[in-house]
Amino acid sequence: MSMKSEFLRILEERGFIHQATDLRALDTELAVGSITAYIGFDATASSLHVGNLLQIMMLYWLQQTGNRPLVLIGGATTKIGDPTGKDESRKLLMNEEIQQNIESLSRVFKRALTFGDGPQDAILLNNADWIDKLNYADFLRDYGTHFTINRMISFDSVRTRLERQHPMTFLEFNYMILQAYDFLEFQRRYDCRLQMGGADQWGNIINGVELVRRIAHKTAYGLTTPLITTASGAKMGKTSQGAVWLNADKLPAFEYWQFWRNTEDQDVGRFLRLFTTLPITDIQQLEKLQGAEINEAKKILADYATAFIHGEDAVREARATAQKLFEAQGSTLEDTALPSLSISHEELERGIPIIDLFCRLALSSSRGEARRLIEGGGARLNDVQITDEGMVITVSVFEVQPILKLSAGKKRHGLVKEED
Repeated sequence: MSMKSEFLRILEERGFIHQATDLRALDTELAVGSITAYIGFDATASSLHVGNLLQIMMLYWLQQTGNRPLVLIGGATTKIGDPTGKDESRKLLMNEEIQQNIESLSRVFKRALTFGDGPQDAILLNNADWIDKLNYADFLRDYGTHFTINRMISFDSVRTRLERQHPMTFLEFNYMILQAYDFLEFQRRYDCRLQMGGADQWGNIINGVELVRRIAHKTAYGLTTPLITTASGAKMGKTSQGAVWLNADKLPAFEYWQFWRNTEDQDVGRFLRLFTTLPITDIQQLEKLQGAEINEAKKILADYATAFIHGEDAVREARATAQKLFEAQGSTLEDTALPSLSISHEELERGIPIIDLFCRLALSSSRGEARRLIEGGGARLNDVQITDEGMVITVSVFEVQPILKLSAGKKRHGLVKEED
């Protein structure tokens, strides 16, 4: 359908829309006035990852089109753990760790959105502020009758878990009830009418829409984004090294830039639509590029995606690092943004196994993985293939070259130098 509202028109042409409860009615409301909408994120880690970026981009476009975004970080629901898409219960975190994660997660939102007291300014909220105050017996009496076991086990998040014969605890079963209650709380406090999220949240969102209708007698909407996979079929944001984190303390900005730079050719146009703010007309020109020219489009994708999360300075540094990495040698590498490691003179006198350096630079997750990397021919020292997994780095190596570059494959690198 052709959208009348600017917000949904942008989402539609860029590929964000997967499911919606009543898209036509939502479009009509957005076409005549602004709306308040929210997305929830649990604080299960100190950083979000690229898989969450789609939702952050939706909040960005929501605000850019004159609407108000609410960002919910689930300080209370994190204590339970969303069972969606999981075969096992999540690790339960202590309150102190959850609070530390909330503070860390908030940095990304403050870069992507404008916060304040204005009618379109974003608000960062923690559901512990109301869930922790609930009286359990009163909550069950007032809201428990609106949820049936029959309906709850029909949702994919529950049914799939049970079909695989993996146990679901009563604690986890409460998650979707509390998420629905969050939507009701937002409707009461902020006249919030829309909850957005990933495709895996559809069942949870539907529960909230229905609870708002039954308790507040208000019309509410739900909207989800599709599951994003790469052209090769891999889940977006997952690499052989693990998740692609958004916080620089979990993944250096250069490696984040490099992740986007290495996008598959077939994905460039789609990812430019979803993960950058480039005008559609510019994207249409870039996705026409073929052969070696498509690499320029990949660099633009990397630039915009990195600037959105890390800022323009990080992009300039990443560009400079990439150029020096492939065009320069020796001490000029010291000015790059690659992961680096400084080794004391005393430790070098004793000697350090090369496989330990790969682990300490996070180029390998274990000594066994480092050995397999060397055996497979993917490990290099100063661009020369390492063939001896027993190689030991000593002081004498640094007498020849002051900085060593270790490489795991063609895309991941790190630097080692002697402490001053």
